[in-house]
Amino acid sequence: MSDCKAKLHGFSPLKGRKLDVNFGGGEVSSDGGLLLVREVDRRLRLTERAAAVLTDPRNPDLIVHTQLNMLRQRVYAIAQGYEDLNDHDSLRGDTLLQSMLDRDEALASAPTLCRLENRASRQAAIALHGQLVDTFIASFTRAPEELILDFDATDDPVHGKQEHRFFHGYYDSYCFLPLYVFCGEQLLVSYLRPSKIDGAKHAWAVLGLLVKRLRRAWPKVKIILRADSGFCRHRMLDWCDHHGVGYCVGLARNARLQAQCAHWHEQLSAQYQNTPVKQRAIFEFRYAAKSWRSERRVIARLEYGDLGENPRFIVTNLTDEATTLYDEIYCGRGEAENRIKEAQLGLFADRTSCHYFAANQFRLLLSSFAYVLMERLRTLALCGTDFARMQAGTLRCKLLKIGAVIVRNTRRVKVMLSSAFAYRDIFTHALTALRSP
Repeated sequence: MSDCKAKLHGFSPLKGRKLDVNFGGGEVSSDGGLLLVREVDRRLRLTERAAAVLTDPRNPDLIVHTQLNMLRQRVYAIAQGYEDLNDHDSLRGDTLLQSMLDRDEALASAPTLCRLENRASRQAAIALHGQLVDTFIASFTRAPEELILDFDATDDPVHGKQEHRFFHGYYDSYCFLPLYVFCGEQLLVSYLRPSKIDGAKHAWAVLGLLVKRLRRAWPKVKIILRADSGFCRHRMLDWCDHHGVGYCVGLARNARLQAQCAHWHEQLSAQYQNTPVKQRAIFEFRYAAKSWRSERRVIARLEYGDLGENPRFIVTNLTDEATTLYDEIYCGRGEAENRIKEAQLGLFADRTSCHYFAANQFRLLLSSFAYVLMERLRTLALCGTDFARMQAGTLRCKLLKIGAVIVRNTRRVKVMLSSAFAYRDIFTHALTALRSP
C-alpha cells in the first residue's frame, strides 16, 4: 500500500505559497448526514425488523457480520449515494459508517454482501414487503378515512444474462417490469417481475393482499385503486366492485368511446374555430366494454386545439362530481410516476445486475428501504422547511453529504462536522425533530 502521507505533486501555488496535498488527514468521512439516516432508522426500527424476518443459514459460531449489520450497511450506503457493491470494498473502512453500525472493525466486504443477496428467496421478498406495509401503517397516529393506492409498472433495463430477462417490445430493450404501489409518497410494494407478462399481471393479487392487511388495521377505511389504462382489466374491476374497493382507472380510447363523444367533439371544434383558444371539457356517460358484465361510469376529458382532438377516458365506481374525479383524483396519479423516478434514479432501484432473479428482487427491496428512510426523513424531520419537497438526490447532496472528522476511543465517538456547512440550521432542526417524541 502506498504511503497516505506522501505528497501529491503538480498543484499550482496559491498567491505565491506552495500547496502541499496528501491523504493523511486522518479519519474523515464525506457522509456526516448518516447521523440523520441512522436516527430515522432507529425511530422506525425498519432495518431491525427487516433483519428479524430473514432466515440466516450460516453457522452462528462462524459469523463475523450479522445480517442486521449487513442489511444496514447496504441500505445506509444506498441512501448516501453508493449504488454498487464494489463501493463497499472502500466503504468497509469508513469510520463513520462503522460507528453508525456499532462496530469498530472493518465492515462486510463486497463478496460477503453479494452472498447475502444471492441467498435471498421468494419467501424473504414476501416477508420484507410485509415490513414495508407495517411501516406504512405505523406512520399513522389515527385511522385514516381514505387511502388512494397508486399502481404503476415501469421498465428496469438489464444489460447482462440475468435470470428471467426478456425483450419488451414497447420499451425496445431487455428489461424487468417491476410493479410499484404508492400511497401518497409512501412506498408499499416494489415487486420485480419478468417483462414477458401483461403489465397488470399480479396487480389483482397484490391489491387483494393490501386491502386485507389495511382493513385488518383500519376496518372502516375507504380504499381507492388509481392506475392508468394498463390496469383496466375486467376481473380487477369486478373484484373491486365485489369487495367495496373504489377505483379510478384509465380507459384506453377506442372507436366506440370516440363515437360516443363525437357530438361533444363537434361542439368543442366549433368553439375553437370561433375563439382560437384551446377548448377543454369533461363529460360522463355509461359504457360497457365487451368483456364487462354491465355498464360502468366513464368520464371523458375532451380537448380540442391546434393538433385537433385529444380525448382521455377513465372508468370509476366513485360517485364524486366528474370534474373533481378527473382533475383532483385521477390526475394525482402523475405524482406516483415521480416517486418511481426518484426510487430508480435517486436510490438506484434499477441496479438489478445479479444473475439470480430472487437476488435482484432483494436489491430492489434494499433500494425501497432506502427510499422509505429518505421519505420519512422528509416527513418527520424536514416538515415546514424548504427541504421537505426535495428529491432524494438533491436532499442527499445538500443535507447528507457533509464533511466529518471522527475520533473514537473506548468511551466516546466524537463526530465533528464541517464548520462551513451551509445548512447547519436545517440539520439541527432535523435532529431535534427526530429526537422529539
